Amino acid sequence: MSYFSLTTWSLHRSLGPLRMTQWNPETQEQIIEEVPQPANIELIALPAIAAERNFKAMDVCHFNFPSTSPQYLQQLRQAFADADVTFYTLLVDYGDISSSDPVRRSSDIAYIKDWIDVAATVGAERVRVVAGESAPSDTEGLKLAAAALSELIDYATPKNVNIITENFKSLSSTPENCLYLYNACNEQLGLICDFGNFKSTQKYDELAQILPFAESVHAKAHYDENGLPDAPEFQRCLELLPKAEYDGPITIVFDGAGDEWEGITRVQNIVENYL
Repeated sequence: MSYFSLTTWSLHRSLGPLRMTQWNPETQEQIIEEVPQPANIELIALPAIAAERNFKAMDVCHFNFPSTSPQYLQQLRQAFADADVTFYTLLVDYGDISSSDPVRRSSDIAYIKDWIDVAATVGAERVRVVAGESAPSDTEGLKLAAAALSELIDYATPKNVNIITENFKSLSSTPENCLYLYNACNEQLGLICDFGNFKSTQKYDELAQILPFAESVHAKAHYDENGLPDAPEFQRCLELLPKAEYDGPITIVFDGAGDEWEGITRVQNIVENYL
């Protein structure tokens, strides 16, 4: 049976500074830029708050970690255990493992491995890896991404961490590429299906193609200028879940205007009918 999950992206305006990673082509290295924001909620307090609001699991974006010190990671792990909330996925939002630049590709793979180590320490079950920023038609980029994902799976498996990717960013913006990566990794690769990330006129058919292989759903609605979801469109996505016999977490993704908790609750109320 499906259940509620929450991504920290839904609260990214309240969780303090964002530590965003970018690639500097001149220095051939990653750089981290801190985006200042007020910290209205501490990440370490969030599992308990989420549990009170009927969330059974959480995804945490890598840029929301205020620290990756072993001491902090153990404290955060305990916070999840105390709240009885599963740390389902650590979302690494940086990295182009499809890059034709071998220096960048190898550097980004090493960067992701560091986050796999973080996941193992903090108790996250999965690490979401972006398949890449190459064009969907770039067959060589697709092969490079598949090889990198296989390498990351080999690295993560002994640490009891699973690798998962998503229909997110350019390379995996088609169901064909998502399924190619899934099959190229001998079905050891997990898949997140995000309602909001397919943009073509065939969106619902495309979602239906990958949902049977998904172990996580990101329930992202379309929001108007007031942060109100397009309920009929969102429900059309949700109606695909029973057809695919999906029974994993339904992760609420709110990125509209207005109060974050109010927006999250509005979406929860729609999703509740599909649990």
